[in-house]
Amino acid sequence: MGFDFFLGNPQAVAAVREMLAGGRVPGALLFAGPEGVGKKTLALMMAKAMVCERGPADFCGECARCRKADQIFAAEREDLARRRESKDSARRVEGLVYFDLQLIEPITKFILTEQIRQLRAIAYTRPFELPRRIFIIDEAQTIHWQAVDLLLKVLEEPPETTSFILVCPNTFELRSTIRSRCMRIAFQPVEEALIQDVLAREKKLTGPQKLVAARVAAGSVAHALAFDPADYEKRRQPWVDFLEATARRGASADWRMVFDSARALAENRDDFEGTLKIGYSLLSDLLHTLLNPAADAVVNADLKARLQGWAPKLTLRGIGKLKSGLDQAYRLQIRNVNPQLGFETLGIDMISGRDSGTP
Repeated sequence: MGFDFFLGNPQAVAAVREMLAGGRVPGALLFAGPEGVGKKTLALMMAKAMVCERGPADFCGECARCRKADQIFAAEREDLARRRESKDSARRVEGLVYFDLQLIEPITKFILTEQIRQLRAIAYTRPFELPRRIFIIDEAQTIHWQAVDLLLKVLEEPPETTSFILVCPNTFELRSTIRSRCMRIAFQPVEEALIQDVLAREKKLTGPQKLVAARVAAGSVAHALAFDPADYEKRRQPWVDFLEATARRGASADWRMVFDSARALAENRDDFEGTLKIGYSLLSDLLHTLLNPAADAVVNADLKARLQGWAPKLTLRGIGKLKSGLDQAYRLQIRNVNPQLGFETLGIDMISGRDSGTP
């Protein structure tokens, strides 16, 4: 146990340990950085280190206080899951009880006003069992706008025995007055080599799949561990068909493939942004392949041979047109416009040579 088991972001870990060792932990911290890089995990570790009997710059995971911390966090996760399942909005916040260590997360798509009101009510009381009370507010950017002022008032006059750790992906999603009252700890994407080491220990993916998982995850350990190669390949296949079709010209054009792939790309309306994200990654791979073929930087490494075949046929201008088409699809989704027609038009333009002036 301890901070040595934390993966990646050594500068963030060092900053936390230095504060703990010197007894200079500020009243409010802000852990900010990409999704899935361990911000909440490090916040939970820090909370345990602040109460561990063997501290001050680490935690043992074995003393009575560390065990108590584990029990508290487990109970809070169960309580949160139960509240999220409730269909009755009033019962979602009924009977909120906050402990000395409290993990606060969105119950709905927001952290609700009642959650912050309860935080404020408890923050100025002395801890019950542990030497400090620590509130970890995960996804702090989701705090309901009506509750922001309640939190701000606590941060302006922080209690002596209470600490706050706010966790969010982007500091600019928080109000400036909240940011200014927190000491920021910045997190970066985890190195690809470290993610591949984690995936190798899991022994669930083949060699090529590990490489794709690590690159699709873009520095997020959580996303890499959740990677499902079969699902990813299924969702990527319509893009493969679409690019195969648009790379063809003249007599080799396959119009059926254009229309079938366009229809498949438009089917998943619930996660259309996820569909577009895969498309953007493939376009980025095509640019890498076309401009710097010697570099080993493509995300979809298992498609390297096909990317090398498509890139020169699509040309730089054609890849730019494809990107413009994806940008347009992204803008139109908020208007509830069916993207199928847009993809079909884009495919027709590409095959007919309107992307590059090819006759």
